[in-house]
Amino acid sequence: MMDEKSLQKRAIIATLLAFIFFIAYDSLYLSKFRDTNATIATKQVKTANEAPNVKLDNQNKAPINTVSKEDKTIVNITSNYFNAKIDSLGRISSFKLNENIYKDEEGNFLNLITQYPKPLEVRFANQEINKLAFEIPYEASVSNMDLNDGEKSVVLTQNLGEVIVKKTITFSKRGAYKVKVETNKNENYFVTPGLRPDVAADRLTIHGVLLRNLEDNLEIVKDGKVKNKAQTYNNIDIASSFDRYYTTLFYNFEKPMKVALNETSDGVNQAFVAVEDRVFEVGGFIGPKNHELLKSINPELSDVIEYGWFTFIAKPMFWLLNKFYTMVGNWGWAIVILTILIRLILSPLTYKAMISMNKLKDLAPKMKEIREKYKNDPQKMQAQVMELYRKHGANPMGGCLPMILQIPVFFAIYRVLLNAIELQGAPWILWIDNLAIKDPYFILPIIMGAAMYIQQRLTPTSFTDPMQEKIMKFLPVIFIFFFMTFPAGLTLYWCVNNIFALIQQIIINKMFKKRKELEMAEKK
Repeated sequence: MMDEKSLQKRAIIATLLAFIFFIAYDSLYLSKFRDTNATIATKQVKTANEAPNVKLDNQNKAPINTVSKEDKTIVNITSNYFNAKIDSLGRISSFKLNENIYKDEEGNFLNLITQYPKPLEVRFANQEINKLAFEIPYEASVSNMDLNDGEKSVVLTQNLGEVIVKKTITFSKRGAYKVKVETNKNENYFVTPGLRPDVAADRLTIHGVLLRNLEDNLEIVKDGKVKNKAQTYNNIDIASSFDRYYTTLFYNFEKPMKVALNETSDGVNQAFVAVEDRVFEVGGFIGPKNHELLKSINPELSDVIEYGWFTFIAKPMFWLLNKFYTMVGNWGWAIVILTILIRLILSPLTYKAMISMNKLKDLAPKMKEIREKYKNDPQKMQAQVMELYRKHGANPMGGCLPMILQIPVFFAIYRVLLNAIELQGAPWILWIDNLAIKDPYFILPIIMGAAMYIQQRLTPTSFTDPMQEKIMKFLPVIFIFFFMTFPAGLTLYWCVNNIFALIQQIIINKMFKKRKELEMAEKK
């Protein structure tokens, strides 16, 4: 058995490890399932504009070094929500969001399609046909489509001699579309939902390709993490190339897809659906990973918003957050309400932790006496320590374990607030006019750190190692600098959380003090 000092050290180490794990969570989070049976022989693609060097069931490989001609627009698509273009190679070559909340730092509307390969690009396994596919332009049935009156379709036709390609694309005004690709003869080919949007690919989040199979298992393949640089996945019903807030995806819940993944020379994942039939039909979407928007297209698409290991906790939390927003009409206040609710639910655990720390502080003098008295007899010292704990109902791990049990909840809310595009452009009060970006004046991080520091000063401790005590004292400073770059919505959560914890600490201290006074009075 360990003495109190060793247990304290383990508690501190556990807490610090949890903190480090929290920081490293996104960068370490990998996939949950892998289709190890489906493999492909491949060579790494050298540029984002090259055809995928994929071997499909021992058939011909698609050619490499295919150079695309310049993007010449043949169809313009407009709606109140986006403006898009289709180029002469039948690809969606541009997709600009029209809503004011979707602007870059310079005030320009975001274009989600800026990289190759672009959505709906077709590449043939036959090298000769593929070469023609990138030289011969498509013809379009219409040149302009205004979607504000409802869905509209365009038919694109490409005559490659022996092979004729026909694409029928039906767009809706919010970014969803349906595509049907037909060829007049069987030729293996590949169709891509496009490279991921390159808008919010920051250090806080993972980005790459999300795949969902028929068993509802999710695969997150981060950029640069494709196994053997290329891999195929069978029975996929959702294939999403994504960054933090945006996605371009295919879905088919009736006929699952075979998806081939490989990488560009920059380590960015490419997703291609391998087609072995003359007819290929899927649903598609380009736009923000907004929960209500995706749900309106198909409820299954809400899985595109993926929260990691604690998704089973995060999804109900977002549901609650959305309900609170509906009630108060402000995402900032919704975060405040959700934070307080979480703290209230976890109050029993917090109460036990605080009571345990108070008891350990009171026992510190007696612990010191035991260590001095039995310093030459570790076994007897250990027995006396355990007896002291038992007699007073103290647990040296009692202050740490309740916090560890709360870690899944904190991780879940962290992922919810980090990934919620609903916070984009959403104001709270005064200087916070966008909860999706950092606090411009760093007021929230400072308040958060100050509350954390004051709580530490009020929290009973029984450190025996000065170094441990210094480390804990510096944590508020570390957190302040760490949260300076975090979105204001996430910082608001931690700020309210720490203020509430401080209030709880004050109340517990008063309760413990009053109880001690009563015990002292009874003894007299």
